[in-house]
Amino acid sequence: MKTNSKKITPPKRVAHQVRIIGGQWKRSVLAVIDAEGLRPTPDRVRETVFNWLNHLLDNTWERAICLDLFAGSGALGFEAASRGAARVYMIESHTPAMKQLEQVKAKLQAEQCILVRGDAGKAAQLMAGKPEKMDVIFLDPPFGQDWLSKILPLCAELLGEKGVLYVEAEFSLAEPQEDEKVTTLLHGWQVIRADKAGSVFFHILQRNILPHGAHENQA
Repeated sequence: MKTNSKKITPPKRVAHQVRIIGGQWKRSVLAVIDAEGLRPTPDRVRETVFNWLNHLLDNTWERAICLDLFAGSGALGFEAASRGAARVYMIESHTPAMKQLEQVKAKLQAEQCILVRGDAGKAAQLMAGKPEKMDVIFLDPPFGQDWLSKILPLCAELLGEKGVLYVEAEFSLAEPQEDEKVTTLLHGWQVIRADKAGSVFFHILQRNILPHGAHENQA
């Protein structure tokens, strides 16, 4: 009996990619490396988020100072730079991801992007001690590692008075009254925008600034 001995070649794996969706580098492709915990924000979600941010910033990106604490693929940080942000600090601890960010920065000639290799928590602590305040912070940490409880207090110190914080999480922050953990996380914060894409919840937060002379424990 004759058999077919031809070797079957598995389909070639195509590297995952995301695209910058607005600004001077619109449609530029960013390759996404295969790394555990790396979860680039999808194009559709970024479109929604940057529509929110455009409204909140009155489209004045040229004055915006941004911080991307878990830069990963760079999708959020480079998107902000593409729209004209004055400075974008991008923090990443994973060496292959940092090398990819460096290549993209060079390709785009994105001199306003300041790449920092290191732990997000330590970087946030160092920056919190400096006078420069952020207009936008992007916070898209690996899930399941309790990063929000560690880093949200630092983000409160890093943001300017009218600054905004973008947060991705595996649970909703929009209904804190139903979850004691979320209530604790959101101490000092208010959720001003929220939505969901698949199993990921994404939000815009602002610090809950009290009127001058008011006290947080007032009835």
